[in-house]
Formats: sequence, C-alpha cells, structure tokens
Amino acid sequence: MESIHFIDTKPLDLTAIQEIISSDKKIALSENAIQKIEKCRAYLDQKTKSISKPIYGINTGFGSLYNVKISDDNLQKLQENLVMSHACGTGDEVPKEIVKLMILFKVKALSYGHSGVQLATVNRLIDFYNNDIIPVIYTQGSLGASGDLSPLAHLALPLIGLGKVYYKDEIIASEELLKIFSWDKISLQSKEGLALLNGTQFMAAYGIDCLLKAHKLSYLADVIGTISLEGFDGRIEPFNALIHLARPHNGQIKTAQRINDFLEDSQLIKQEKQHVQDPYSFRCMPQVHGATKDTIRFVTKTFLTEINSVTDNPNIFVEEDEIISGGNFHGQPLALGLDFLAIALSELGNISERRTYQLVSGHRHLPPFLIANPGLNSGFMIPQYTAASIVSQNKQYATPASVDSIESSNGQEDHVSMGANAATKCKKVVDNLQTILAIELFTASQALSFGDEKTSPFLESIVSAFRQEVTIVEEDRVLHYDIIKASEFISSLEIDSLELFG
Repeated sequence: MESIHFIDTKPLDLTAIQEIISSDKKIALSENAIQKIEKCRAYLDQKTKSISKPIYGINTGFGSLYNVKISDDNLQKLQENLVMSHACGTGDEVPKEIVKLMILFKVKALSYGHSGVQLATVNRLIDFYNNDIIPVIYTQGSLGASGDLSPLAHLALPLIGLGKVYYKDEIIASEELLKIFSWDKISLQSKEGLALLNGTQFMAAYGIDCLLKAHKLSYLADVIGTISLEGFDGRIEPFNALIHLARPHNGQIKTAQRINDFLEDSQLIKQEKQHVQDPYSFRCMPQVHGATKDTIRFVTKTFLTEINSVTDNPNIFVEEDEIISGGNFHGQPLALGLDFLAIALSELGNISERRTYQLVSGHRHLPPFLIANPGLNSGFMIPQYTAASIVSQNKQYATPASVDSIESSNGQEDHVSMGANAATKCKKVVDNLQTILAIELFTASQALSFGDEKTSPFLESIVSAFRQEVTIVEEDRVLHYDIIKASEFISSLEIDSLELFG
C-alpha cells in the first residue's frame, strides 16, 4: 500500500517534511480540508453574484490597476491573463526538488479554506506532485513582496495548458501533458489566479530546502571539526561543561556536549599535550558553531510558521462573512531569515577553512601540507586555497538582500522584501558550505593518519567509512576527484532526524 501524507490542519514540521521527501510519499487532502475548500468556494461564488461593489482581485484589476472594475463575463479571462502576464521568469531553472516543495506548500496554504480556489485546482496540483510532474520555473523575477508572483505564475501555467514541465526526466509542453493524462485544462474561476500567484512558496521552498541541509551540515561541522581537533592534537578542556553553563547559550552547550560525546574513549585526546592552548578555530567551536545552531533554530521557527499559513490575498473568512485585502504575501520575515541563515552558515564555513589552514601549516607534529617529501609534493596546499576562495565567495553571498527595496506597480507596491534573491543566494551558501566541510574532512582525515594514538571509536568509524571513498594521499595526484568524492560522502551520510531536529 502506498504511503500517503494527508494535508490537514496539523502543522508540517521538518521531521514530517523529511519523511515525505525521503519516503517519496504521495499527498492527499483530508476530508476536513476538502470541506473547507468547497465551503469557501461556494461562499465566494454566492458573494460575487450578490454584491456589485469592487472586491480587489476578484472583480478588479491587480496592483495599481486595483480600481479598474471587471465585468462578470470577463472574470475567468482576468484570472488566465494574470497567470500569463506574470510568467516573466528568467535565469537558471529552479531545482526540481525545490519546485516539488513549492507544490506541497501551495497545496498546504490553499487547504485552509481562506483562498477561494476550486477543489479541482488543488487536486490538479496534487496530481502534479504525486506523478512527479515538475513545472519549469526560473530563479529570477520575484521581488518577494506581492508573493513570488513570477515563479508561482510559471508553477500555475500548466494548470491552464501553458508552459512546460518535466515529466519522466524530459521537458514537454503542458499541452502535451494534458493529452498524456487525458486531462482538461483548469478553467480558473474568480480569485483563483491571484490565489495561485500570491504566496511565498518560492521563498519558503528554498528556505526549507536550505534548512534541512543546514541542520545536517551543522551536525557534520561538529563531527568534522572534532576530527580536525584530533588531527591537530588538540585539548579537551575548552569543551568542559562548566565553561558553557557559565554562558548558557543553547547552541554553545549543545556543541560542547556533542564534541565530548564524539571524543568518548579517544586515546588521542588523553595523551599528554606539549601546548597550553589551541587556536580559536578549535578552542571556540562551541561558541561559533553554537551561534550558528541558535540561528538555524530561529530561522526554522520562522519558516515553519510560514509554510503552515495562508499567504495569498485577499483572504476569505466564511464564518465572519468577510473578504479582507491585506498583505500576508509580503516576504519580509523570510527575507530576513534567509539573510540571517546565509550569514550564520557562511561563518560555519569560515571557521572550517581556518582549521584546514592550521592543519596544513606544519604545526604540532604535522608535516607541511600533510605530505611526505614536501617540495617535490605540494600535498594539501591547494585544497586550502580552494576552501579559502569558496569562503570568500560565501562572504559576498552573505551580503543581505533584505536591506534593498525597489518601488514597483506605479508606487502601489512601494516596499518589497527581495526575499527571492535572499533565497537563491542562501542556497549557494549552503552548497558552498558542503564543499568547504568536505575539504576539511579530506584534510583532517589525512592529518589524523600521522598520529600514533587512536581517536574515539565513533570518529574512527567515520574516518574508516570515508577511507572507503577517499584513500590517504601518499604523493601528489589530481585532488579534484577526491574533493568531489568527499562532498558526495557528506551527502550520503544518514543522520537520525531526532539528532538533527530534536
């Protein structure tokens, strides 16, 4: 029997999302969600027949054209025109896994029964999700204010038989897709185009994708940093709980505890040290890694609130007999969160590269650049260069997008969040961080091979598994392939969700 996740009033959290993705679950509406959608649509149909006054987005134009009344016989055309005219995306294609999250979050937002959509429209989106039909969407075009208008327009185009989709790993015209499934195009009713295009699902999908990876990379930064500590013959005293209870930031305490756990039964950490202190990049891992953890937690809370919300406009409240035009589509909470996340993850890469630098510098018992016969061999000299280059690029990506705003729609939309730009560059920071940590793991495992004593069984198991993919470097070779394998190794590691999100 297929595993199904029912969309209802129960909030989605990261564990549930990870489970839906990893188990390739299908999605379906609960009976409660179906009733809410149908009740709201029936209310809107009745309202538009009985009231002649303008209601924004339902029988008016959009943006600065809000005061242009549209006749009843043009309401369907109005919605289709909206979708077509707003599909102005450019740039790279949005990754398929993020588009699929966009569909999931759009269905979730519409399921609350405050958007006025037809049940058929939501069910078609569910069909897209369950059949791995991925609309072709582009990364550029959203100001992150009236929702992610352009990306969501491209998401909606296939509903009306326009645009293109990925199906069975091939790009096909949506018109062809309708024929394959013997579907009619969706005839958008009043308000539906606006319900589909208003919303923050582009920013939210990018953010959740980044957060799922951020939690994992934060954990692995602790693991890899501890391997580096062992390779550098570091000291354990900076991770004593007494220090961290005296400055009780949650992330700091958690990092120190993790490092102590990782070092359990290590012979190497217990051996007599010739040095009194370690550099900050080792000694201050709890403080630096911990600050990033606290940021990830804060941003996670923001995004979980968002994906379990109604973010289109206007909002329809059946019980209260109200149709209210507001601004729930504005992406400011997400823009700030994405910028904060990018800064925090950039710093995690920054301190990682510093540990890599220390390991190749010929300090302690380690040979210069971690290679026999340095001079003839350059060893790990250039992987550190690569990490430094990527770290500097991350610093550039960490410049906030949310401090910017450009007036649009003849001044009606006079403040925008730029959250979509924050989203796409945050993903670049996440991807870069994985490479930086891969280089540190590659370097630290090499450094560990020069010690006489053994590290802990836990760290030994990680290094041993890594050695199945990347062998010790005895003399110069093309290290590009090793870095790629190291990054793939990080991707392949499975970590319990309780450890990541608990």
